[in-house]
Amino acid sequence: MPRTIVICGYGPGISDGVARKFGGEGFQVALVARNEDRVRDGADALGKAGITAKGFACDLADTAAVAKLVTDVRSSLGPITVLHWNAYGNVANDLTTCDVAELRTMFDIGIHGLVVAMQASLADLKAQTDAAILLTGGGLALYSPQVDAMAVGWQTMGLALVKAAQHKLTGVLHHRLKSDGIYVGEVIVLGSVKGTAFDRGQATLDPAAVAEQFWQIYRGRSEISIQYAG
Repeated sequence: MPRTIVICGYGPGISDGVARKFGGEGFQVALVARNEDRVRDGADALGKAGITAKGFACDLADTAAVAKLVTDVRSSLGPITVLHWNAYGNVANDLTTCDVAELRTMFDIGIHGLVVAMQASLADLKAQTDAAILLTGGGLALYSPQVDAMAVGWQTMGLALVKAAQHKLTGVLHHRLKSDGIYVGEVIVLGSVKGTAFDRGQATLDPAAVAEQFWQIYRGRSEISIQYAG
């Protein structure tokens, strides 16, 4: 049976690296983002590299759309083996002035959408011996005065809250789903990744190297959270 990885929050950085790594290991790849052109072009590029891939346009902040997405992927590519959540928003940057609706959107993308995707995929994941949920974490999730000051200085306060919540969600789901044979883990990326929105020309991390970290934790199936700084 073909294995399928669903990459939610597809773009030219980490998620493209993960798509190429897992695709090169024999996975079919479902690319998911709001931008229809982006996922279509990404799937075409993967196809030219010999990887079976298909793009799915979806607003990952819309939980009803996320549930439908899982159904659409299953209908098109078969059962889901790996769910990779790379989606994030970049609003609610200053908590003292932001519209609280922006913060709600951030959690819809980073937490609620992921939980809905997990629930909708659960039957598939339980039925396979190598199923996994993989999260892209960030250094803003970590608890320290320096990190908190950085979130304020960078105007990424909303993102810091969501990444901290994802970090906790990773651990909770890891223990909850372990008995079902489903591995849950995250790679906390400490630094800027080339090709991402945070790359201002000084990024040092290669997407392929980050993707290799995801492959290693997927194969090892024991680490709940690892930190990668290159």
